Amino acid sequence: MITIRKSKERGTGRHGWLTSHHTFSFANYYDEKHMGFRDLRVINEDTVEAGRGFGAHQHDNMEIISIVMEGALAHRDSTGGEGVLRRGEVQRMSAGTGVVHSEFNGSETEPVHFFQIWILPGQRGIEPGYEQKMFPLDERRGRLRLLVAPGAEDGALEIHQDAKLYGAILDKGQTVRHALAPKRGAWVQVASGAVDVNGQRLNAGDGAAIENESSLEITAADSSEILLFDLR
Repeated sequence: MITIRKSKERGTGRHGWLTSHHTFSFANYYDEKHMGFRDLRVINEDTVEAGRGFGAHQHDNMEIISIVMEGALAHRDSTGGEGVLRRGEVQRMSAGTGVVHSEFNGSETEPVHFFQIWILPGQRGIEPGYEQKMFPLDERRGRLRLLVAPGAEDGALEIHQDAKLYGAILDKGQTVRHALAPKRGAWVQVASGAVDVNGQRLNAGDGAAIENESSLEITAADSSEILLFDLR
């Protein structure tokens, strides 16, 4: 069963310097029908103006993943984690017992467009941690590249949950396939372009919850980029 969450149905926050699209309830956007999917709690697609950003604030007991689509995102946190995230890089921050962090546009002239993702941890109260890694875009072209996984499988960033995140960049007509183990579910988020997921069309900004399917066949209807979550 595939349940599509259309881009236009997402919550939208416009704050002058920030435009944010919320797939699930977040901050001032609340919809009891869209509180997350399995352990996936937040998918925010944000665009931040040049020289602006989020000041120091605290999170706890959450696995937070950031993926930049365009521009540069500067990060600093109380674990000592610090860096500028650019296209091709992925960041994972385990908030655990508590982390204070800030995120700003790393450019004074160009906006930054990125996804921030929250996944519920498998265990509360872990020691906070931070990782950032480049995954060359060529490793995602025409295939699903594992970006985040428990045990840092296949060179992915480690996550403290039985969840995997893949990325793929597809030319028009290209197909990728993914098998789902029994009782597992998946979420597909279209970052750009348009794809068919087991015959159902998803456009840029759309997401889809997948339940009771043994496999996924994802074909690009146009040049596209997707994120695929494999969830317990």
